Amino acid sequence: YIANQKRLEIINEDDVEAYVGLKNLTIVDSGLKFVAHKAFLKNGNLQHINFTRNKLTSLSRKHFRHLDLSELILTGNPFTCSCEIMWIKTLQETKSSPETQDLYCLNESSKNIPLANLQIPNCGLPSANLAAPNLTVEEGKSITLSCSVAGDPVPNLYWDVGNLISKHMNETSHTQGSLRITNISSDDSGKQISCVAENLVGEDQDSVNLTVHFAPTITFLESPTSDHHWCIPFTVKGNPKPTLQWLYNGAILNESKYICTKIHVTNHTEYHGCLQLDNPTHMNNGDYKLVAKNEYGKDEKQISAHFMGRPGIIETGSSVYYSDVIYEDYGTAANDIGDTTNRSNEFPPPGVVNKTGREHLSVYAVVVIASVVGFCLLVMLFLLKLARHSKFGMKGKKGCA
Repeated sequence: YIANQKRLEIINEDDVEAYVGLKNLTIVDSGLKFVAHKAFLKNGNLQHINFTRNKLTSLSRKHFRHLDLSELILTGNPFTCSCEIMWIKTLQETKSSPETQDLYCLNESSKNIPLANLQIPNCGLPSANLAAPNLTVEEGKSITLSCSVAGDPVPNLYWDVGNLISKHMNETSHTQGSLRITNISSDDSGKQISCVAENLVGEDQDSVNLTVHFAPTITFLESPTSDHHWCIPFTVKGNPKPTLQWLYNGAILNESKYICTKIHVTNHTEYHGCLQLDNPTHMNNGDYKLVAKNEYGKDEKQISAHFMGRPGIIETGSSVYYSDVIYEDYGTAANDIGDTTNRSNEFPPPGVVNKTGREHLSVYAVVVIASVVGFCLLVMLFLLKLARHSKFGMKGKKGCA
């Protein structure tokens, strides 16, 4: 904030270049007469400028063309009526804010007239017309764009290609220009190319979007991860949009509500998604191949997926152990991936056989123990009975004597 500095007449490039983060600049009630064309070149964050009540007689729009200004206050300056300040009038007319500034300029008769009423012959906005062929092109091909501009004052013509990667060169002659793009990259699909006409009053542009067709590429495919569902993540690029198909152990995977392809994010010609599996079992372990294709070609990649071990089998490194726990096999996912194996012919796991044998042995042991106990009881009863008969016989013999 600068105020009441009558000796401040000029703003040069060196005066504010150190303030790269500057957002608000206020110079009021001072002697500012001139602003250099590149004064704010390094102040790209400027949003609010206030030059109220200074000594400015002219101000070019080139000072501000690279800035995204939300406010430019210029009241109280003795502007000279000329084509060079017509851009300020245009800015006021196109401003979305209902608040307008009371701006005036001095005409040749030194009369102060409202800027809103200023009329200058041969001083208007330019126009640009881009004559472009069909901008849908195959990767690796070349294309040429042509543009013509018109206006008074005669405008300059330039091309705005943004961050175009493909090699390009332009030729300009007065109000005509051409742009040639060679060996077009698929990374440039969807980018905008503009022909711009600019003069003292303002600018106009005509733009087209570039569409590049190319064969699919699978740029990412990884082993499954578990979240709410199991997911085999992938990323595919291609234009037109590729069709996707999965193979499971070499056979076509028939998708269903339990196993299906989900696209989560689409970025123009890039698709991020996953093969989603709902509660997969050991029957879903195997090789999964993704095939992406369109009319320009195809790409394929494969990964191996392991969701869980076989029921009753514990794998530790190179060793395999059979557990005593019997698991229930749901078999839903196996049907979804086209499993036609008749599992009724499979032998039961060794753990199941061992457990059945042990159950039979337990029954035999109980029977044997019960038999032995019963036999012992019978022997004891017999001996007691025999002892009783011996005692009575001895008493009788003694009495007879």
